[in-house]
Amino acid sequence: MRHRKKGRQLGRDTKHRWALFRSLVTSLLEHERIETTAAKAKEARGFTERMITLGKTGTLPARRRALSFLRDKEIVSKLFGEVAGRYRNRSGGYTRTIKTRRRVGDAAELVAIELVDKPTDAKAKAGPAEAAKPAAKRGKTASPERPTPPSAP
Repeated sequence: MRHRKKGRQLGRDTKHRWALFRSLVTSLLEHERIETTAAKAKEARGFTERMITLGKTGTLPARRRALSFLRDKEIVSKLFGEVAGRYRNRSGGYTRTIKTRRRVGDAAELVAIELVDKPTDAKAKAGPAEAAKPAAKRGKTASPERPTPPSAP
C-alpha cells in the first residue's frame, strides 16, 4: 500500500527521478518558462519554490544547498542575484502553470510552467504606448499623410 507516501514516481527509479527534477528546475530557472507534462510540472513546482526561498535567504549555506541540487554555478548565481531580488517581498507562489495543449504522440496534457513577475511581463504591460514614444521623439509619424484623390464631377 502507498499510505503516506508523498510524491509521484513518474515511472522512473529514484536516481532517474531526481535527475529529472534537477534538470527541470535548472531549465526553469535558466529560461524562466518551460513546457512539460502536467505531472512533471506539479512535482517540479515544489522544488523550484524551495530553491527560490533558498535564494532569498542569501547565506553561504543556502547557496551550497542550492548548488548541490542545481549543480550549475551560473544558474545558482542568477538565482541568488536577480531571481531572489525579484521575489524579495513575495512570501510564496513564485511559479504558475498554464495548460497549453495535448501532445500529438500520446495525448499527454502539456503545461507551461513559468516564473511569476518575469521582466518581460513588465515590458508587455507597457505595451504599444511605450513603443510609440521613441518614434515620436525621432520626429517620425506613425502613418504618412496621403494626398486625397480628386473627386469625380
